[in-house]
Amino acid sequence: MCFLLTLNTAFSQKKEKGWVSLFDGKSFAGWQINEDHPETFSIEDGTIKVNGERSHMFYKGAVGNHDFKNFELKIKAKTLPGSNSGIFIHTAYQATGWPSKGYEVQVNQTHTDWRKTGSLYSVEDVKENFANDNEWYEYHIIVQGKHIIIKINDKVAVDYTEPDVLPEDRGTKRLSSGTFALQGHDPKSTAYFKDIRVKVLE
Repeated sequence: MCFLLTLNTAFSQKKEKGWVSLFDGKSFAGWQINEDHPETFSIEDGTIKVNGERSHMFYKGAVGNHDFKNFELKIKAKTLPGSNSGIFIHTAYQATGWPSKGYEVQVNQTHTDWRKTGSLYSVEDVKENFANDNEWYEYHIIVQGKHIIIKINDKVAVDYTEPDVLPEDRGTKRLSSGTFALQGHDPKSTAYFKDIRVKVLE
C-alpha cells in the first residue's frame, strides 16, 4: 500500500512538473484590474468570481515576467446561465476598453452571443457547446509558434494555425507574446475561475 502511494505521488509530481500557479486562491497578487471597476472581481471560496461592469484583470506577476510566447495554460471555469466571459492570451494591459492585443478564448454556454466556449473569438469560432453552465470544466490552451490548440475537458474545440499573411483588419489581434487576462463582460454575467496554471514551452 505504501509502495503504491509512493508511486502515485511520484507520478503526480512528474506529471505536474513545469506547471506554475498564477493565482493563490487568497489574493489578486500579481494581477491588475482595469476600467476602475475592481468590484467586478472578487474571491469566493478560493475562486475568482467575475460579475459586474465591463472590466479585465491582467496577469502582471513575476512568472515568465508576464510575457509568454510558447506555453500551455490550464484554467478551470464555471458560468451561470446566460453569462459571457473570456480568457485573453498574448495580450497587454490597457486602462480601458476590450483588450486590443492578442486573442480572446470565449467563455459562454448560453449567452446570446452564438460564439461558444472554446472559440478563438472571431477567428475560429465554435457553435456547439463543449461544457454546461453551473459545472466546472477545464480549459487547456496550447500555443506553440503559430499553432493554437484549445481543449475543453481534454476535447479539442479549436486547432488553428495562424497564416503568415493576415487580413489588414486583424490589427494587433495576432500571435506575438504577452500576458493573460480574464474578462468581466457585463453585470448580468457571472463566471468563476480557479486552478490557473501555466507551463512555459521552448
